[in-house]
Amino acid sequence: MSPTQAAVLKTVIFTIVAPGFVTVGAPYLLSGPRAQFELGGFRYAGVFPIVLGAACYLRCAWDFAFVGRATPAPIDPPKVLVATGLYRFVRNPMYIGVGLVLGGEAILFQSYRLVVYFLLAWLACHLFVIFYEEPTLKKKFGAAYETYCRAVPRWVPGFTGRKGED
Repeated sequence: MSPTQAAVLKTVIFTIVAPGFVTVGAPYLLSGPRAQFELGGFRYAGVFPIVLGAACYLRCAWDFAFVGRATPAPIDPPKVLVATGLYRFVRNPMYIGVGLVLGGEAILFQSYRLVVYFLLAWLACHLFVIFYEEPTLKKKFGAAYETYCRAVPRWVPGFTGRKGED
């Protein structure tokens, strides 16, 4: 098995275990008897962020496997700084993708529990990025990561884009 094939396989396994549980398993467990809000037919607007978020995550996972030669898992991080694809516009598109899925599920299922879960998951991601991920990447990639941080926003996409190939 080539290193790229191994990275793809490990990325698929990680995706099923971690983001899969966060976006499918936990919402399913939380969707028991619950207080709901009524959106009527508008609830189906939740499908759009779910699809968009899943597409964002999958594109980022692809970039991690093929560009970074590793996985999104913190225990097997990229060997090179991934600054292509969606990472040209925002530093954390994978978390944004997961957040879009969770927000879309809260709308689709009209669930207050899922709204609270979405907010708590978003806070956990933010704290993880601030206190673990960014310091770790600064140590690993040094000046290249610091330059990247100055050029690309953390959460709100900048659509001027970075120069580079996609």
